[in-house]
Amino acid sequence: MYKYIYNARDIAAYIKYFSVPQYMEVSYMQYIFNIGTPVMAAPLCKDFEKFKSEVYRELYHLWACGFEDERSDIADMASAGELAKICDQECINLESYMKLITLHLIFTRSLPYVNLNFAGMPLSLGIDCDYGLFESNVVKCVEALNLESKDRFGKEFDLARGVPDELLQISLTDDFKKILKGGDFRESVRKEQKDRMSELREESLKIFGSIPFTKKRKGSVAANAVPNVNVRKSLGERANRSTTSRNQPKGTPLEDIRHKDGK
Repeated sequence: MYKYIYNARDIAAYIKYFSVPQYMEVSYMQYIFNIGTPVMAAPLCKDFEKFKSEVYRELYHLWACGFEDERSDIADMASAGELAKICDQECINLESYMKLITLHLIFTRSLPYVNLNFAGMPLSLGIDCDYGLFESNVVKCVEALNLESKDRFGKEFDLARGVPDELLQISLTDDFKKILKGGDFRESVRKEQKDRMSELREESLKIFGSIPFTKKRKGSVAANAVPNVNVRKSLGERANRSTTSRNQPKGTPLEDIRHKDGK
């Protein structure tokens, strides 16, 4: 059975579809480049700078086509007139989508599987063909992309018998996991970021930690930096204070005092 090998367009589409941050793009490229020929086409595994330039060229092409995130039209992933490599031409959108799912499982090794319902994919992916043809192409994708299917209870499910209208657990095969180099990419990136933050914290302590903290003393320049300013109250405020404090006892209305005095 033909085993699919990824190219620069596939990596660029993954970066766009899953909204990889711009500052992380090169890290994703470096990770997949380090895996090498088990995943990538051999010509792209010779020089990383050339591979990176090819991916960026495809990123620009996808951006120009409006392929931005998970709400993008999967049909924009393949160029106009491009021939399907795994599926029949009528199901090229299924091929594109399953390549993205497989790359996500490769990049996120801690993710054991993804839940997919193939029965609803023809409508969501814009596939217009006989359902029997679609079912056979699902089997082709799963086999060519080194995937396996299980039911919701974790038992093996043979898609050759038909595609059910229920969620299936799609994961990488155990043999394919063994040939992948390295561990979980996101865990390694998280560890690198944590180590970098620790280094920056130590450097800042070396620079600022040696400066002793001293209290401000009376008469010092810092203590006298802001002079005391006596704010004079306005004439209206002083008049109100005088009327309230002297002529009208607190809590007693002025009218009650006048009636009491016979005024």
